[in-house]
Amino acid sequence: MAQTHYADGAAALIRTGGVVTGAVIWTRGLTQRFGEVTAVNQVDLAVTPGEIYAFLGRNGAGKTTLIRALLGLITPTSGEVTVLGTAVRGGRTPPALWARVGYLVEGPGLYPALTVLEHLQVAARYRSLSPASVDEVVDRLDLGRYSGVRARALSTGNRQRLGLALALMHRPELLILDEPVNGLDPAGVVEVRHLLRSLADDGVSVFMSTHIIGEVAKLADRVGIIHAGHLLEELSGERLGDSGRERLVSTFRSPELARRGAEALHARGIDAQAHQMSLVSTAPDAVQRPDRVATHLVEAGAPPTSLGIEHEDLEQHFLRLTDRDRP
Repeated sequence: MAQTHYADGAAALIRTGGVVTGAVIWTRGLTQRFGEVTAVNQVDLAVTPGEIYAFLGRNGAGKTTLIRALLGLITPTSGEVTVLGTAVRGGRTPPALWARVGYLVEGPGLYPALTVLEHLQVAARYRSLSPASVDEVVDRLDLGRYSGVRARALSTGNRQRLGLALALMHRPELLILDEPVNGLDPAGVVEVRHLLRSLADDGVSVFMSTHIIGEVAKLADRVGIIHAGHLLEELSGERLGDSGRERLVSTFRSPELARRGAEALHARGIDAQAHQMSLVSTAPDAVQRPDRVATHLVEAGAPPTSLGIEHEDLEQHFLRLTDRDRP
């Protein structure tokens, strides 16, 4: 099993054992299997009040499955889930919990014949909310010009806006969002970013899954990287803009030379990965002694056309972590 590297605050919460006091989301050993496929594998997670936590992963990494477990839409194969201090276990979760949670999973479930306004009015009546709550969320998501448009005629981005409005209208303490900016144009992405940041500033906790790395670095307080069901690492603070790692990058005249160079370094105990016509290593022996690496490559018949040390940003860090096969 891959070793997870936790941000200090979350690790302290998890290591206490038992139910974590004060965490808005907490899981321990969360595992979800579908037949022989393990979609989520032994995930320990703690989200603190008022933070924006982004779950970053490639398609099929396990993000949506984990969110469905948090919302009680599926019962985990094993492990524990607690949301806002309440244990979540499929259909046995106390219904009162969901009055405190807003959510959007795998796109909004809309009625094609209802207009935007009718969707919001129905939701308000269901939740016993005042008509003012409808006006407030229409303004917040800039849906006024689409009030009379039926759901079947909405663009993908505006369907997503309506889904966010439905998740927000009861002023939840916690938002759980699956790919919240999916289908939005660049201006809409920026608007949602500002919206989520303002909600967090007002004390709302946000847990969101995404595969858009640029948005994560601009918005999240903390990021968990998930791959093949494993939570590989958590990053926070300055590490979101710069992973804090240095890496050695070499380029070659052909992919074959890059592969030969990686094999030569592996033979000397230096971890390195070949990517097309380049080679990357974060091994201390490579970063601290690039001159020695150059010698090894030349001796192996794989002379580099360039070789240097650079800082690794979040995108490079994510791609390196998820580019190799993991259990």
